[in-house]
Amino acid sequence: MKITALHAGNFKLDGGAMFGIVPRRLWEKLNPPDVQNMCTWAMRPLLVQTPEGRNIVIDTGMGNKQDEKFRSHFSPHGDQTLFGSLAELGLSREDITDVFLTHLHFDHCGGALWKNEESGQVELAFPQAQYWSNQKHFDWAINPNERERASFLKENFVPLLEAGRLKFLETKQDLEFCPGFRIRFFNGHTEALMAPLLEADNGQKLLYCADAMPSRWHIGMPYIMAYDVRPLITLEEKAVMLNEAVQEQQLLFFEHDPSAECGTVRKDESGRIVLDKVGLVNDFWGA
Repeated sequence: MKITALHAGNFKLDGGAMFGIVPRRLWEKLNPPDVQNMCTWAMRPLLVQTPEGRNIVIDTGMGNKQDEKFRSHFSPHGDQTLFGSLAELGLSREDITDVFLTHLHFDHCGGALWKNEESGQVELAFPQAQYWSNQKHFDWAINPNERERASFLKENFVPLLEAGRLKFLETKQDLEFCPGFRIRFFNGHTEALMAPLLEADNGQKLLYCADAMPSRWHIGMPYIMAYDVRPLITLEEKAVMLNEAVQEQQLLFFEHDPSAECGTVRKDESGRIVLDKVGLVNDFWGA
């Protein structure tokens, strides 16, 4: 199994929302905000290439089809694009066999559909791919609660279902998606978020944390996003996730961290789990 970090650009979110109850005087040292209290975050999909010939893209970023009013709220910026990242690897849109959507918030699935700049029409971003979600989360997204309503844009995922290209996986913990690719389900950030757990032939493991833990700075237990619908569940899930990462020496992949693709954790002298090393995924995977 080969994995490669992709890049779908950067965007901005409110620092207070991203760091929850943690005081600004603490988090602003980690990710300094602008004058409007907005911090820069990455949108970082992952490409998984299997020995069987599948090219799997995990998450797609925001995409290009939303209007300028919507985009102005999040200031998407940067030269990197999802298609551009794939092109650097010698891959086209047509080469992708699967698109695995961890959840259906706009910054994770917006790029599943693409606005053709020549025709102005919205198309499947990956015309040969099968798209994947789960029924429990899809139903949650179709009938959103008031906290999440602005994050679930139906134009991002309903057309996938209508086109017959969206399939649903069982919500069974540790479900095998394909050899070496299992799924962990988390319910703190949103209902039935799917976090891929990848395992190489040599036993090395990587957890694509998605919004269950969006950056290295969210390793600290109190650092829980205000966006999470069940913050106390997030707290419990994060404790399990981090303890397992220590015990199994897992690599944690950070989808939204502006500079660190992934990292490892360890227990310090007091028994608290802390960040150990950070870097690019290729610094760790297969090393």
